[in-house]
This record gives sequence, structure tokens and C-alpha cells, in this order.
Amino acid sequence: MFWLRSILFYSLITLISLFISAIGNVYEGLAFALVVLACVTVYHLINLNRLNAWLKTPNIDTVPASFMLWQDVFDQLYEQIRTQQKSKDRLANTLDRFLSAAEALPDGVVILDEFDRIEWCNPASQIHLGLNRKTDSGQQITNLLRHPALREYLKEQDFSHPVTLRTMRPQEQVLSVQMVPFDSTRKLLLSRDITQLDRVQTVHRDFVANVSHELRTPLTVVGGFIETMIDLPNIDQKTREQHMQLMYEQTQRMQRLVEDLLTLSKLENGQQLKEEEVDIPQLMQLLRIEAEGLSQGRHSISIAAIDRQRLIGNHDELHSALGNLVSNAVRYTPAGGRISLAWQKRGDEVCFIVQDTGIGIAPEHVPRLTERFYRVDRGRSRNTGGTGLGLAIVKHILNRHQATMAVESRLGEGTEFAVKFPTPRILE
Repeated sequence: MFWLRSILFYSLITLISLFISAIGNVYEGLAFALVVLACVTVYHLINLNRLNAWLKTPNIDTVPASFMLWQDVFDQLYEQIRTQQKSKDRLANTLDRFLSAAEALPDGVVILDEFDRIEWCNPASQIHLGLNRKTDSGQQITNLLRHPALREYLKEQDFSHPVTLRTMRPQEQVLSVQMVPFDSTRKLLLSRDITQLDRVQTVHRDFVANVSHELRTPLTVVGGFIETMIDLPNIDQKTREQHMQLMYEQTQRMQRLVEDLLTLSKLENGQQLKEEEVDIPQLMQLLRIEAEGLSQGRHSISIAAIDRQRLIGNHDELHSALGNLVSNAVRYTPAGGRISLAWQKRGDEVCFIVQDTGIGIAPEHVPRLTERFYRVDRGRSRNTGGTGLGLAIVKHILNRHQATMAVESRLGEGTEFAVKFPTPRILE
């Protein structure tokens, strides 16, 4: 089309020049042709100059306009620029989406060059590894993360498995870090926070070890007495009765342990809480009667205060949790001691309070009281029939009722457990 129009234009000029030469003379026709060619040359030079000026600062909004052939050129140029702009916008949007996705990842992502220098990192990696995208760009990763395990991992160049790093910034964390090469020179350093998983695994290991330990002793005792009775069939009646009593006590201990484990498992499975109106003043009287039965007259048990507020919750679970606190007070208070129960307001909160004049708890033990199988005094706990799971069960029940427990204790003076219930659960 371009060549056809050009040929037609110059053919028309030629014909007009010949026509002028025919009706006039040759010089007039030649002069006309020279003038037209000069004008065409100027026209082309002007448009070339405009194109050159535009190319220095190209912009789709400033593409020159003209006429005839140059208008076609500028129109095609405009269409190409617009197409490129659309393609560039699509690429930019795609890149933005990828960057947004990478920044939203809960796992850390660090792009490293062939010399393990940081090119880019997402916010999660900045939290996990303590990096700064602005100031650490171009720095070698091993200069910023001075961890022997990571240095050895990069040195071995075996990236088929992750390496576990334990860091202390800004707090204790356990990270799973893996290198993933993705082209001839660059690598991805991926980090994942596995702190909670590591804790769960630790708790699981401790749990299995503790259960095994707790069951081993009564099983050993029962097995030993059974073996003795088999080897000595003519054992006297008194010794036989003692052995049978001890075996019964140990089997009871195992039964309590299994029951507490089942209760704890049910609570941890998050079974839906069946709520009702709980008459706490009435429950307090029941807890006092149960405490007196456990004490057998060895302690002075009283109710210091009972407010009339009731509670929204599960009666059986609250009975189990609060009863555990009361029974602990009886078990760990020497004969002649005093135990008092209270249900009263403290500031803006309503609290269930158990105070005793027992042996007390050292401050270093208080934060760990609700851990499974944690005992301040293992020998005394076993002698009193404890399984080491009572306060762990209490903790789960209170969590299900959005309640908190505060412990104040002094060695040799006594202990106070205060359970604070949230206002929305209180019925005036």
C-alpha cells in the first residue's frame, strides 16, 4: 500500500509536468517538477525532525500528527506504542501480583545470587531471619546469619533436605530452612517457623515418657507382689492381705491416671461446651462437704464469703476444676491447718478463691504448676494419690470458660488459688 501510493503520487507529478511541458515548454514543466520535489523534501525533513524529537522522549500522548504517508507512519507508531504499553501494564500487574503473593506468604522467601548475596526478601523472612530489605540488599547471607548449621548447610551444597535453626531473635524460634536453586545462578532460601510444631513434638515426647514412667511403678509393684504370691503360695494371711491392699492401691492409682488422661484428651479435643446456669453458692456448699469428707476432721474448713452471683458455664466441668483446687488444698495442708473457700468480687471481677495454711509452693515452681505430670514434690504427690494431671485439667476447663487463675504462695505459710471469671459469664 505504501509503495503503491508513492508510485501513484510521483506518477501524477510526472504526468502534470509532462502536461505543462506540452502546453508550454520543457523548462516550465521541469520547474514545476523541481518545486514539487522541493516541497516534498521539506515535508519529509520536517516530519523526520518531529520523529527524531519524539524519539528522545517517547510518550504515547505526544506521538506527532501529520498527513498523507507520514500520518500512516505515525498511526502505526501510535498503535505499536499502545500495544507495548498494554503489554507492559499486563506484565507489571502480573509482577505485582507475584510480589504481593510472595509478600503474603507465611513462609520466608529470600532470593540469593550465585555468590549467596541477597537480592530480595519478603516480610516473613525479615521476621524469621532478622533481615532488612533496604539495608541488607547485596549482603552475603552468611554475614548476616552467623549460624554454624546454616554455614555448613551451604558449604555441603546438599539442598535435598531442610536444616533446622534455633534462633533467639526477637524471641526463641525454631526455623526449618531450605535452599532451592531455580536457575543457573539464583537460589531461593525458604524459611518456615516450626516453633509450635517443635513444642508439640517435645510435649508429645515428654507425655509418652511421663505416662510410661507413671505406669511403670504401679505395674512393677503389682507384678512383684503377684510374683511373690506365686513363688510363696503358703504366705501367711496377714502378709497376703497387706500385699493385696498394696496391689489394690496401685491399681486404683493406674485407674485414676487413665481416667485423668481420658478427661484431658476429651478437653483438648475441643468438644463443644454445654452451657447452663450454674448456682455457684450451692456448688460451694457441695465442695465444702466433699472437702470435709476428704479431710476426715484433720482440718478446719470454712466458707469465708459467698456472693449471690451465678455463672454461665458447664456445671460438671466447673465442679471438677474447682473441686480439684479444694482437694489439693486438703492434701497439701498438714493436720490442724485451715482451708477457706470464697466466691466474691475483687474489683470488677468475680473470683472463686481457695486459701490454705499448707506447705506452700516455691516461686520457681508456680509458673509450671499446670504442666502435665509436673510435681513440686513427686514423693508427696504420689503418697496423696495425685496423678500430676489435676491442674492441667483445671487449666483446660478454665480456658473453656475464658477464666484465668492466679496463684500466690509462700513456703511454710500457705497458698491462695484465685479463679477469675469474665464479666459476660456472670449473672447478677
